[in-house]
Amino acid sequence: MTTPTRPIASLEGVASAGRALTLLSAFRKGDDAVSLAELTARTGLVKTTIMRLAISLEEHGYLVRLPDGSYRLGVELFRLGSVYQQSFRIEAHVMPALEKLVAATGESASLYVRSGNQRLCLYRADSPHTLRLHVRQGDLRPMDDSATAQVLRLFEDVAHRGETGVSLPLYTSGATDPHIASMAVPVFGPGESFAGALSLTGPVTRFDREAANRAARTVLTVAADLTRALGGTPHPSGQQS
Repeated sequence: MTTPTRPIASLEGVASAGRALTLLSAFRKGDDAVSLAELTARTGLVKTTIMRLAISLEEHGYLVRLPDGSYRLGVELFRLGSVYQQSFRIEAHVMPALEKLVAATGESASLYVRSGNQRLCLYRADSPHTLRLHVRQGDLRPMDDSATAQVLRLFEDVAHRGETGVSLPLYTSGATDPHIASMAVPVFGPGESFAGALSLTGPVTRFDREAANRAARTVLTVAADLTRALGGTPHPSGQQS
């Protein structure tokens, strides 16, 4: 009886692809070139395996071997990154996150970015209640003392984010309008870029401090999940169990 070889070969191919991906994933932000010894330490792969994988990755433009024997990432990865950026639709990630917040809290959810001395509503999902703050995508609001505006000011400067010393999510009541309360947290993208402020708004008669406290964990979790979907690292406050 002939022993089937295709499944074994297939498994070996999958394992080889996995090791190649492990090798590429070993490169970190700030790396220029990485030595063979360091790649061995980071991946747990033996040097001979790394060298064998590197030959194939070099041939396809994913790695470059330097004269001193170290490695850096190749231009093919840059090309793929550009393709990904062009095909990436932020709306496909943001709107489900906003809709999830609305479903869980009953209040309106938005993603704001700063536009000069104002804040711009990029995306919006309205509360099912008739009593709500009526804001549309594309509307400009003042950079006031609301939770949303505070988050935009606090987290737009990468260099000073660690100095904010604030407890998230931020909550304010009556900052813009005496009848409106808001809650906001930051959302991040690749390379520590600040993607905007994820916010909930509602009438103070319904979205009071007690209601905000009940919604806080959900807001933090949704913000952390959205940040990961956008390729960022969640704020420590959002990495709760």
